Amino acid sequence: MTLNFPNESRNFDSRKNRVQFWGYDGALEVSFFVGADALQKLDRFSLEATDIETRVLSVFDAARARIHRVAEKVYGRGNRGDYVHCLAPTDF
Repeated sequence: MTLNFPNESRNFDSRKNRVQFWGYDGALEVSFFVGADALQKLDRFSLEATDIETRVLSVFDAARARIHRVAEKVYGRGNRGDYVHCLAPTDF
């Protein structure tokens, strides 16, 4: 099966300063996280911004296609039995 992203939902985790999104490998749901530090590589912004959630989600939405391509690569490198993957700044 190939990984796909039919669900456009994403959530901001303020505790860990990251965005969670989901992909699917057949019927299997796979969780992905991309941190604000990784998103800074796509669009420079201050992690000290007053409304970091809005800024991070905006960058995520604008770069969604690229993030999905990176997620596919990270997923392909890992164990397909893993259901959670984190995208690091070095992945971009």
